Amino acid sequence: MAEPRFAVGDRVRAHAVDPPHHTRVPRYARGHVGEVVEVQGSWPLADDRARAVGQPRVEPVYLVRFPAADLWGPPGGHWVQVELWESYLEVVT
Repeated sequence: MAEPRFAVGDRVRAHAVDPPHHTRVPRYARGHVGEVVEVQGSWPLADDRARAVGQPRVEPVYLVRFPAADLWGPPGGHWVQVELWESYLEVVT
């Protein structure tokens, strides 16, 4: 089991990708900055499982919250939470 790269409170950006295969990164979150609110353990990567990869990668999964106003514009005041695998995320400095 891989050690998580991110911790609760870390700011992360969801990769802005549009792969030619299944991905669990919602289009509305791609490229946006959020905050890790929970580390949920390590699980087989959904992308690999959907493509029937024999040995899917096992990665930490994070619950990441995004300000709703950043995703859809005003009015804001609430959050959208998304479960994202580690390879979907990058560090925000």
